[in-house]
Amino acid sequence: MRNLTYLLTALTGVAMLTACETDGPLATTSSTRVPTPDGVTVAADKKTLKTKGDARIVSATGDILPAVTQFRDLLGGVNNGNLNGEAQSGRREVNWDGVGAGNTNNEAFPGNFFNTAPVLRGSLFTTPSGLFRISNNGYTDINLSYTGQFNFFSPTRLFVARNSTITDVHFVVAGSNTPAAVTGFGSVFAGVGRAHSTRIIYYDANGNRLLTVVAPRQSDANGLSFVGAIFDSPIVARVRVISGDTPIGPDDNVKGAGQKRDIVAMDDFIYGEPHAIN
Repeated sequence: MRNLTYLLTALTGVAMLTACETDGPLATTSSTRVPTPDGVTVAADKKTLKTKGDARIVSATGDILPAVTQFRDLLGGVNNGNLNGEAQSGRREVNWDGVGAGNTNNEAFPGNFFNTAPVLRGSLFTTPSGLFRISNNGYTDINLSYTGQFNFFSPTRLFVARNSTITDVHFVVAGSNTPAAVTGFGSVFAGVGRAHSTRIIYYDANGNRLLTVVAPRQSDANGLSFVGAIFDSPIVARVRVISGDTPIGPDDNVKGAGQKRDIVAMDDFIYGEPHAIN
């Protein structure tokens, strides 16, 4: 009888512990309903969604598709694609797979590519070096040690700043030079190997820092991570994406001989519809 009492007590303790941990890292099915900017509620997995002030942060590694889908849903509306001008709601997305051969595997990619007809996404890219590189081979033409290091989320091109880890994304009304702001921005990353090496910093129109979010370290051999933040209103005029601690280079290795670096590539950018700043 005493043994049975101990067993029942132990089982009760396990049940109570499990109930207390449903919001923690072991939770797999817990969700809540979160309103989008359009007033529609969507299911939000508490594993990937956090709230900080007036921002909602979505992050994931491993199988990132559910988190990316969640982020799109929270932005609300539809993908406005290359719509010229300002849509009332929705989002814009940039992947690098429609970039032609002339801007791939070289430093010819212009920072205004995604705001030049016919590709109108309302985003402009700058970097301290002034150079970007899009690759369809995982940057193995730069360094063979990158073989298998950078997988893609949407096939097959990836994006990096050349000679820098910094990419600044400025928002404008699509097809114009009118400064704009968005409700949120998120990015897919490939090859995040160190905690806090890869992050996104959000700024308002006056240059004030609103928030910094950190991309999680890759959890498996596929090597993909995602992080993004959404605010209650379109107040993000610029984001700074810091990808890794070292730019790609012929002597900067992620494996093999020599000092190891955290070299990170970027895939899809997802952000709210750019609205003109009043």
